[in-house]
Amino acid sequence: EFKAAFDMFDADGGGDISTKELGTVMRMLGQNPTKEELDAIIEEVDEDGSGTIDFEEFLVMMVRQMKEDAKGKSEEELANCFRIFDRNADGFIDIEELGEILRATGEPVTDEDIEDMMKDSDKNNDGRIDFD
Repeated sequence: EFKAAFDMFDADGGGDISTKELGTVMRMLGQNPTKEELDAIIEEVDEDGSGTIDFEEFLVMMVRQMKEDAKGKSEEELANCFRIFDRNADGFIDIEELGEILRATGEPVTDEDIEDMMKDSDKNNDGRIDFD
């Protein structure tokens, strides 16, 4: 799903999303962001300073957006989403499960990418992502 969304944003197929591409899609979705707002969105997730969003940065952006959207969702809906990613049903998402999820997108993901995402998501530094 994330790869399909990324490809929709990446209109020229260049492997990254520019402010122009982001603006086009947001306007298609009924939003009307200013150039400054688009620049701010890209700057917020552009970890490598390229001025564009690559797929890994897009995933980070989507996770942040899901967290923001989740504020209005019920605990039950969130638990169901978490269970989908918690493949061994132990109540946690470990680095192996996170790697499986990211690799399932079909995009090349390095071990370093996975470790970085785990560090960002593992709030209590126990090596696992907790539902709480």
